[in-house]
Amino acid sequence: QVRLVESGGDLVQPGGSLRLSCEASGFSLDDYAIGWFRQAPGKEREGVSCISSRDGSTYYLESAKGRFAISRDNAKSTVYLQMSSLKPEDTAVYLCALKDSYYCTGKGSYDYWGQGTQVTVSS
Repeated sequence: QVRLVESGGDLVQPGGSLRLSCEASGFSLDDYAIGWFRQAPGKEREGVSCISSRDGSTYYLESAKGRFAISRDNAKSTVYLQMSSLKPEDTAVYLCALKDSYYCTGKGSYDYWGQGTQVTVSS
C-alpha cells in the first residue's frame, strides 16, 4: 500500500527556514520520481520541486530557485524539501506526490499524494 506522509510545516517569520519531510512506504524511492507541490487558499495547486529517481535530476519552480533544495535519502525512504529565505507568498499547504515514472520530465502522472503539511510565513 503506497503511503506518503509529510511533516515539518510550521509558522515561521519571513527570511526563516524550514525542512519538510515526505516519508514514503509501500514502494521504493529508487523507482519513482517524487514531487513537492503547494496549494494556497484560493489558488491553484502548483509544482514546487521534483527529484528524479534514476539520475537524481532536480527541478524547481522559478520562484523557488536558489531558496529551496530537494533531496532524498533512499535508505530512510524520505524526500526532503529544504526551504530558506521564506516569504509570505510561500504560505501554503505543501504536499508530496509520487509520479509513475523515473523522471520528473516527460510522460507520467502523479498518482499518489500525501495529506500535506501547513507552512505559514508571517511576522
